[in-house]
Amino acid sequence: MKIDLKDQVAIVTGAGAGLGGAHALALAERGARVVVNDLNADNAAEICQRIERSGGEAMAHPADVSRFDQVQDMVAQAHERWGKVDILVNNAGVLRDRTFAKMDLADFCLVLEVHLMGSVHCSKAVWDGMRERGYGRIVFTTSSSGLYGNFGQANYSAAKMGLVGLMQTLALEGERYDIRVNALAPSAATAMTNDLYPAEALAGLGPELVSPAILALVGPQAPTRRILLAGAGSFEQANITMTQGLYLGGGPSVADDLASRLDEVAGRDGEMIPENGGLQYQYEVDRALATAQIPDSVEQ
Repeated sequence: MKIDLKDQVAIVTGAGAGLGGAHALALAERGARVVVNDLNADNAAEICQRIERSGGEAMAHPADVSRFDQVQDMVAQAHERWGKVDILVNNAGVLRDRTFAKMDLADFCLVLEVHLMGSVHCSKAVWDGMRERGYGRIVFTTSSSGLYGNFGQANYSAAKMGLVGLMQTLALEGERYDIRVNALAPSAATAMTNDLYPAEALAGLGPELVSPAILALVGPQAPTRRILLAGAGSFEQANITMTQGLYLGGGPSVADDLASRLDEVAGRDGEMIPENGGLQYQYEVDRALATAQIPDSVEQ
């Protein structure tokens, strides 16, 4: 199945270099017209020139994604030039790594503003247009730090896991309009990671090896509500699951019983992926009702 993005319009944030630049180039190669967003105007212009030299169409925009008014202007300019926005890749980000004990709250808020609220701003700015046209593809850039934690990245982890929750709900709300929403957790050598790992650890982690995942998540046949992990040419899926658990009922000893049986609660046989949060609630209600209806003689 060849992914064809001809005549589609894509916005990629933080696209002046690294992952965002690789994503913008990959989208253009498949025919998309690309808005290259980056605070560094020179970097954005260079990516645009590379796209245009290859026969594609691109425009640069320096919007600060933490500023909704600037994001609105970026989307308006895309509409003015090309009439629509079909694809949004939320990639812009910053790092302010320190242990939580030493972290300044201003740095915590900054990371949330750029990663989480920046993605909210961009998604909000394109959402109505996608709904009106009955088509849209949105990707949030999450991280293994959000999914699994990482020492010294409390702010980054919180923002990145927040994006997963945003993805889950927007995918549900966008389904009737064919707006498909996914998340990508990339592993790549970029300006954000170069100071964190030795050169030998970053070898083979080119950002262009992640971009095929973006193409798979924004094409006409894209899935929705997927969390893909990608790096060094390898691709995996992360799932937020729910175990079968135990029904313990009520009573004064439930907390003690639960504490001694937490490993049973965590048992992964038959684990599920609820289609929405309400189904998790309903599962517990149904189990309680079913258990309450069993006669005492049968329970014993």
